Amino acid sequence: MPGSSTARALAAASLAVLLGLVAGCGSGGGGGDAEASGPRTITTDRGPLEVPSAPQRVVNLNGGLASYLYALDVPPVATDTRVLGVTNFDGGFPPAWADRAREAGTEQLPAGDSLSIEAVAAAQPDLIIGGGQGITAVQAMQAYDQLAAIAPTVLVPRTLTGWQDQLDAVADAVNKADAVPALLDQYQAKLDEVKGQVTPPAGETVYIGSFASEKLYLIPSTAALPALGQDLGVTPSDVVAKVPDARLASTGDSMEVSPELLSEVANAPNAIVVDSGGRSLDELKQDPNFAQLPAFRSGNVWELPATSYRPDFDGVLSTLDEFGQIFPRQGG
Repeated sequence: MPGSSTARALAAASLAVLLGLVAGCGSGGGGGDAEASGPRTITTDRGPLEVPSAPQRVVNLNGGLASYLYALDVPPVATDTRVLGVTNFDGGFPPAWADRAREAGTEQLPAGDSLSIEAVAAAQPDLIIGGGQGITAVQAMQAYDQLAAIAPTVLVPRTLTGWQDQLDAVADAVNKADAVPALLDQYQAKLDEVKGQVTPPAGETVYIGSFASEKLYLIPSTAALPALGQDLGVTPSDVVAKVPDARLASTGDSMEVSPELLSEVANAPNAIVVDSGGRSLDELKQDPNFAQLPAFRSGNVWELPATSYRPDFDGVLSTLDEFGQIFPRQGG
């Protein structure tokens, strides 16, 4: 999260190495007129890649990355619309960026079990962006060679779960790194505003992921949502440290836990449930596995929407507002 300039610089350098989105000679961070005169070469984990300096027809293969493109003023000509927990399989853009998508004339890509190469090609992209988390990331990886034959294709690593890292990655791909500081300032201003309006709960808070699965999941303290809460003073419980053989998802932002261990691991005095297509808080309260937890017994348990789990730029701002609503300032 925004902090010292030194820490931010080190994080940015590490990201550049991981993504391999380092521009070649003559391409700075910016999107200026000189850079727009021709393509630039970036280095990806698949090798050097020539991409447009000022892409005009970006096709986005992951709905979770679209918010960054709109925030960077590079609206995609076509995009996937699937976002965890808010996907409308009957069509339609996610509410957070629906108006901007319609205003930009963005087309929806078909949502299916496999990626529609035909639909991508029909959009006539000059740059394709995909990767990130979820099934769409898997689809893009599997179809990479076909996509690369259509247009330069940049895949954001699925291990980047933090919104700032994802923003940096997308900004690098579309040559809009110079637009990132203003967006971070916007976030910081929102954070400072909400900080003055909340009273964080005393003690640690365990984050529970409610997914469309029979399994039980907790959210590690290092994941995007707990890290965001910590910026507001909500101390996350280090659930991974409580499980010797913790089974984390490949993205690192969820941890499966057995019913037998749940009471030992999720024993914080406070809990936040993230309904990402699973059972609601009221439904979990009827489950003996959860009803026995300290936070549930005391009533110190709250619910956040699916958009808070892996928040994009819009999601991180709206989630700050959600924190403000569930933890209103107490006293003077």
